[in-house]
Amino acid sequence: MSGIGTGSFAAEERGARAARLRALAVLRIRSWATALALLPAAAAVVLLAAAPAGHLTGAGWDAVRWTVTAVAVLVLLAAGVVALVIARSRPAVTPTVELAESAAPDLYRMVQDLADRLGVPAPSAIALTPDCDSWLEDRTHPAHGGGRGNGLRRSPDAPVLVIGSPFLWWMRVGELRAVLAPVVAGTGPSAHPDIAAARRFVQGLDAAVAAPRHPGLDPVRRFGARGVGAVARVLLRSCRGHAAEMERGVAAAASERAQAVDYGVRIVAQEQVGLAYAGWDRLLTRVALPAWRMGRWPSRLDAGVVSALTELSRRDRLADSFTSRLGERPACDLLEEPGTVDEAASLLAARLFHGGPAEPGPDWSPVDWEQYPDEVVDRKWRTDAARLLAVLDRLGVLEASPAPADAVDGPTLSRVLGHLSTAGGAQGPADPPADARPADASPVDPPADAPPADVLAAALTAEAAREEARRPAPAPVALPGAPGSSHAVSGYDALPLFPLQPPRTGRELLADHVTAMVCCAAVDTAGARPGLDWLDGPALFLGEVRQSELAGCVLTLVEDGDPDPLKAWLARTGVRPEKPVRLV
Repeated sequence: MSGIGTGSFAAEERGARAARLRALAVLRIRSWATALALLPAAAAVVLLAAAPAGHLTGAGWDAVRWTVTAVAVLVLLAAGVVALVIARSRPAVTPTVELAESAAPDLYRMVQDLADRLGVPAPSAIALTPDCDSWLEDRTHPAHGGGRGNGLRRSPDAPVLVIGSPFLWWMRVGELRAVLAPVVAGTGPSAHPDIAAARRFVQGLDAAVAAPRHPGLDPVRRFGARGVGAVARVLLRSCRGHAAEMERGVAAAASERAQAVDYGVRIVAQEQVGLAYAGWDRLLTRVALPAWRMGRWPSRLDAGVVSALTELSRRDRLADSFTSRLGERPACDLLEEPGTVDEAASLLAARLFHGGPAEPGPDWSPVDWEQYPDEVVDRKWRTDAARLLAVLDRLGVLEASPAPADAVDGPTLSRVLGHLSTAGGAQGPADPPADARPADASPVDPPADAPPADVLAAALTAEAAREEARRPAPAPVALPGAPGSSHAVSGYDALPLFPLQPPRTGRELLADHVTAMVCCAAVDTAGARPGLDWLDGPALFLGEVRQSELAGCVLTLVEDGDPDPLKAWLARTGVRPEKPVRLV
């Protein structure tokens, strides 16, 4: 063991030494830039001091002397402006939900104990981010309010520990401790003055590069900001490599120091990190995104990731052992009010990944998982079905065949089936009317002899783009915490920072709308019900059985124009396509 400890200590020292050397290289670039700015002034001083001593006299030297002096003054003024902007520029800060010590005393005690065992300063505060990652973030810049130490044993100059909120709900207490060990160990190298100064310089350069994009600048100030940004960009390019190597050295030193704490548990916990990331990504893209598009935000996303990962473990035989962990104490028990924190993190996730409003309102309200099937899934299906039928109306598509005697006039699935079948139903002109084709949709208009599916897909794409353009853009404002909570959200920027909405082809959009129409008919005529699949999102259930084969039948209709598989499914499940469906 002593040999292992000695080797680990030596590796830690190598990483820390490499980080300090790279930090000195960054600071050396700053010194060179300062010296370059002072060089004309030094030349002017030499020329001005030479004249009284009888050196460098004459009309020619006088012209040189005053020219150099004027250049020196201009360079000093420009350098002063650049230095002031770099020093005062507000470095980017990740929007987070800040946790006061009173809101998570057990979590703070765990982190403090971890720092004591590692022999490093404890983080100044703890914050949560709706992502599967953890890191240290320097918030000592005056624009961020300086340090935030809230305990006698914490330095206000120490970085803030940012923890991914899904970790708290999925991981057990021991696993979270093991995962955070190398992160907390990074406060040791961060406390070195050279590394801290180099980081502040690089962060200032990065913020200065973005200065011309700040809103509210008049033309003169924007022109000056562009000049400052150009200088900062040159300096940043010069020290970027050194800064990257410095961070690698810090990470290596922190990792080696953390070897002595919970190393065996960390190997198992790293598997949970990958699993949590997979479940969180599916939950956001398949479950949360449809709700966000409907103006609702799930208020228990972190609790939902547990259900999603439990379902993933059930489906994947290789993950069967993961469910046995659920009997251990979850890390969210370290919070005083997990539900309130989850709500704040869920609202922030909607803001970051979708650009939703910063506060709940009539058009932006929370939804519980129990309400999700009725208030999100059913509403989404009926909204999509209404859009599909409205586009068919504009295209002049009629019923494919005379309605049965017992049928009632109204929106029916049979109308969609007839239009998309290869044989085709009765339809109006091949090209949509002029009022159905917005000017911005002309690039996606299909040729006149295109299949019915392409015509309908192009019209749906244009309609969806028109609706998206009518939505107000989110304003770049401060991010508050959840209503009624004491968990403030820090960070300012234009949002969404990480939009999730992937580009969908016209056929994919059409398949989604046809599926919605089929689901509406199944709910209204066959007793089916909307439901939630934790990994796939909105799902149709007949009794307790999910109708997973529906997607393949719809895809065959949309891609090949073959309605037979879908018609067979409709007959088998008792869905009546000729019956009208209820729309929004």
